[in-house]
Amino acid sequence: MSWNAKNGSVKIDNTEMYYVSFGHGSKNLIVLPGLSDGLLTVKGKALLLAGAYTKYFNDYTVYMFSRKNDMPEGYSIRDMAADQAKTLQALGITKTSVMGVSQGGMIVQFLAIDYPELVEKLIITVSAPRVNEMIHGNVSSWIEMARRGDHKSLMIDVAEKGYSEKYLKAYRKAYPLMGFVGKPRNYNRFFANANAILAFDAYDELDKIVCPTYIIAGEEDKTVGIDASYEMKERIKDSELYVYEELGHAAYEEAKDFYGRVYDFLVK
Repeated sequence: MSWNAKNGSVKIDNTEMYYVSFGHGSKNLIVLPGLSDGLLTVKGKALLLAGAYTKYFNDYTVYMFSRKNDMPEGYSIRDMAADQAKTLQALGITKTSVMGVSQGGMIVQFLAIDYPELVEKLIITVSAPRVNEMIHGNVSSWIEMARRGDHKSLMIDVAEKGYSEKYLKAYRKAYPLMGFVGKPRNYNRFFANANAILAFDAYDELDKIVCPTYIIAGEEDKTVGIDASYEMKERIKDSELYVYEELGHAAYEEAKDFYGRVYDFLVK
């Protein structure tokens, strides 16, 4: 099977937005990653990221986007959604299914609210409709770690808040190396993304989402909390919710059926 993996970029507002694409289907799926995109973009990673989506390749062309490279002060989640809409239009994508993970799930909420004509189906994964106490505490502490340049503590805390205990038992062996994993030249993009999360609130507008919506959560989520997904389920009309009972924020990485579950929602 040909993966048709490509690396690309779109010029937007005097800067660039990197993306990767793979598959050769006639339908499109847009994937927006979480806060980790503030540390490392998708640039050059098409082959690395394509493997999880091989089941999709006959039906879908999958695009995964980073945020744009230069983000001005005060750049909001809603601004990110607006830029994503511009980028899709620049690529000639007029209707697409969209999946957002964590912070990406926040962006796709505003994409579906503000540009309903673009979004065919929506998948919101381990995300939230607004900042809650857990999100505020986690993101604020990560900002402080980044300000101190304590990359090792930042990466370890993200892992501890994300993965299940079963996964962490093996993963903790790598902690001595965590000071080097994903370390950026500077934390400017991370700060811009993190501060946008702290100001995020789409809760009162969720009733404007009219497309079929699938919410996926982890019962043990220590990053955004499980209540956030139930809030979205309550506010988005006719949405579906699936909860991985023994997994947390990294359910999308740990659950073996995650990509199959998303695919089944897309094609039904």
